[in-house]
Amino acid sequence: MKPFPSLLLLLWLGTAMGCTLNARTAHLPLAAVPARTVFGDTLSRTEEYWRQTLTPEQFFVLREKGTERPFSGQYHAHQAQGMYHCAGCGQALFSSEAKFDSGTGWPSFFTPVSAAAVRQELDTSAGVEQVEVLCRSCGGHLGHVFADGPKPTGLRYCLNSSALAFVKR
Repeated sequence: MKPFPSLLLLLWLGTAMGCTLNARTAHLPLAAVPARTVFGDTLSRTEEYWRQTLTPEQFFVLREKGTERPFSGQYHAHQAQGMYHCAGCGQALFSSEAKFDSGTGWPSFFTPVSAAAVRQELDTSAGVEQVEVLCRSCGGHLGHVFADGPKPTGLRYCLNSSALAFVKR
């Protein structure tokens, strides 16, 4: 007996749009997130370069994929109008127009300035599936994205202040 085409389509969609069981990232299409993809436009710098260029906290967050304590970063309650750039390479990442107060203690945005500004990877380092957000230009760790944000995207890009540099408009 041949399977119904609609059943095959449903099975394929279920696989392609596979979701994590983690409540914080439920409904994110993790199957579409590449694991450790390296893009051709990524800057190549040595660890020594980053250690000399970044502050210790920036190095911890951007290069060692650390997370700053909630409510400790300079941008979690920041209200000024402008652009948030990568603290490592200066790439424009998020506009203040997309920033919102998530109540989490980290700066949160509902969309990047462009899809080309960031990349996303599956992160299982904490024992759960999460979607890590990285600077597309230098590969620096920015934070994570969750499916509990406001309209119009429903996404919450939860970032570390140490990974960002703000330029006032």
